[in-house]
Amino acid sequence: MQIQGQNQSRRGRQLASNLAEINVTPLVDVMLVLLIIFMITAPMIQSGINVNLPSAETKTNPSSGGLILTITKDRYIYMENSIVNLMLLESRVKNYFLSKPRKIVFIKADKDVSYGFVIGVMDALKKAGIETVGMIVEQKETK
Repeated sequence: MQIQGQNQSRRGRQLASNLAEINVTPLVDVMLVLLIIFMITAPMIQSGINVNLPSAETKTNPSSGGLILTITKDRYIYMENSIVNLMLLESRVKNYFLSKPRKIVFIKADKDVSYGFVIGVMDALKKAGIETVGMIVEQKETK
């Protein structure tokens, strides 16, 4: 009886020691590969929609918490990387700012889009209750 009890306790200790020796090397390898993948893809994700911005002597940097609307030369309006119809822009902007205290919108419009279309977008923003609208431009190169 006593020998069986000793064998069982030895097995219990062996099982516990085997569980305590978990190899973390594969986990570290996978984490490093994921880190490299994210480091390579992050700049591609941040590039966003390609527009040809007008230039000015001063550069506008959007503040945090503001919504950025991108208008392409083909008159597509992007709100957070999804296309929005001009007719639905007012309701989408209202829904976006329901829980946000600061209502700031920055417009990033292509320089070839018509002034009238940009005014139409700004009018929809005004109807949505947005009082602060900024324009994003590129800074002119000084000689």
